[in-house]
Amino acid sequence: MPDYPVKERYTIEDLRQIVAILRGKDGCPWDREQTHQSIRRDFIEETYEAVEAIDLGDADLLREELGDVLLQVVFHARLEEEEGRFALEDVVSDICKKLIVRHPHVFGDVTVSSLGELLQNWEAIKNEKKGVASYTETLELVPKVYPGLMRAQKVAKRAAKAGFCFGSLEAAFADVRAELAELSEAVGRGDKPQAKEELGDLLFACANLARHLGEDAEEALSFSCEKFIARFRAVEAMAREAGQDMAALSDEERAALWGKAKENS
Repeated sequence: MPDYPVKERYTIEDLRQIVAILRGKDGCPWDREQTHQSIRRDFIEETYEAVEAIDLGDADLLREELGDVLLQVVFHARLEEEEGRFALEDVVSDICKKLIVRHPHVFGDVTVSSLGELLQNWEAIKNEKKGVASYTETLELVPKVYPGLMRAQKVAKRAAKAGFCFGSLEAAFADVRAELAELSEAVGRGDKPQAKEELGDLLFACANLARHLGEDAEEALSFSCEKFIARFRAVEAMAREAGQDMAALSDEERAALWGKAKENS
């Protein structure tokens, strides 16, 4: 059986060695079977859990969740090292180089006069390194695995840099109203494929409106989910106090309780 020293504190090198042992011949059967694809969802889930710890302002939880994210990084790097393509040191070296190159105002002789100019330089350097030659390519580089609203807002933001955007907030509102009308028409015709397409257009328009408002569409939706759950909880509590099962309420009774929940929140 593999042995490893007990320490008061471990380092990133310890983590790398422990992962290597787990992946080794006498390691863990589960760890040995894993691939990039098999633990892909784990990576996503661990990242979201770290984000939740940030939102909660819980330093102890964040410390734990960052460790879980770091494990994912080291594990994926180990998979590549076993194939002889790259190792953890290469990952660290690459990100260090990227940070230095993208901060010429810190590590070079470039002078910036505003935050806007700084971000413009950052974008220009990034596009040059990625070999981006057109505005369309900047849109295509937005990862398809992003949550839908996040991707939509990012695509709209990059399109706006090419001048492809509404000139006013009212124009953005008008687009939302137009897409809603088109969705209503499709539903009225019973055209399900068209309704699905129009629903997507409406969501995209809403994400673009969020950009005009200076808000994050994903965060806004997440807030609304929490608000809905809180009001749902209140409705269920009121129904129970009245000796009723919420699922058995009539539409009118449910709407009345929902109205009370809204008034109290």
